[in-house]
Amino acid sequence: MTATVPAGAVTAETLIEQLGVDHPHRRLTARGRTLALLRRPTFVISAIILLCWVIAAAGWPLVGLDPYGKAGALLSPPSLEHLFGTDYLGRDVLARVVAGADSALLVGPLGSVIATVLGAALGLVAGYYRGITDTLFMRAFDVLAVLPPLIFIIVLVGAFGVSTPALILVVGIVFTPGIARIIRATTLAEMGKNYVTSARLQGERGPVIIVRELLPNVLPTIIIQATLSLAAAIFMTASLSFLGLGSQPPSPDWGLAISDNRVYIQSAWWTVVFPALAVASVIVSTHLVADNIKEVSE
Repeated sequence: MTATVPAGAVTAETLIEQLGVDHPHRRLTARGRTLALLRRPTFVISAIILLCWVIAAAGWPLVGLDPYGKAGALLSPPSLEHLFGTDYLGRDVLARVVAGADSALLVGPLGSVIATVLGAALGLVAGYYRGITDTLFMRAFDVLAVLPPLIFIIVLVGAFGVSTPALILVVGIVFTPGIARIIRATTLAEMGKNYVTSARLQGERGPVIIVRELLPNVLPTIIIQATLSLAAAIFMTASLSFLGLGSQPPSPDWGLAISDNRVYIQSAWWTVVFPALAVASVIVSTHLVADNIKEVSE
């Protein structure tokens, strides 16, 4: 005897669709992953922190902050007049921390975008075509991987200079091999699945299969790697500025601010602690966003 479903009743299939799930035993759909992320406090808080820094980077010139001029007495401690105190030149530390988000969120993210695009493209090509193409790419990546990162960065900075476009290019070159290796491994895992075999039997060419079939299925991995490389790129940018290989005075760059004021760490801790907390907040938030995306994508 066949049971009838009352009009307006919510079936299991309807409930599954509303929750954004393809099938009870399949992974969440894109909509389901978004809803799952929004239910995670660590993701929401981290995303809000990153959004605040983006707004600060774009909007600090509009609110009248002056990170370059003298605002008060030298090395004045935090007060109602200067919430983060002043540095060794009397500049407002709060204004410099807010303005420092500009360079931190310019070089790192753009370098990460370059690394993600190049790494994903090379990884997809190497994983799909395999053979001599895969061998050539992997051997080149192995050579780059064994080089000490700091020495590699110093060499690249020496070759391309310390301008903003050069730093963006350096960051992109440094992170490309790691992303390419991971995307290649993911592509190799996808190559044995039925949808790739079906596309080949239908006569689709390699580039079409890579773009239409493989790319959507490795996209979650690409997003995770892009987020992780973003955190590392921001840290690298701050490290280069700290070493004098990145932003130059009087830039309010966080790494440069830590380097310039580190001699005052005992007598004027605020000149170092607040820029360091800014760097830490961005890196930790980015990692938490990446971890949450990875967990809901599995």
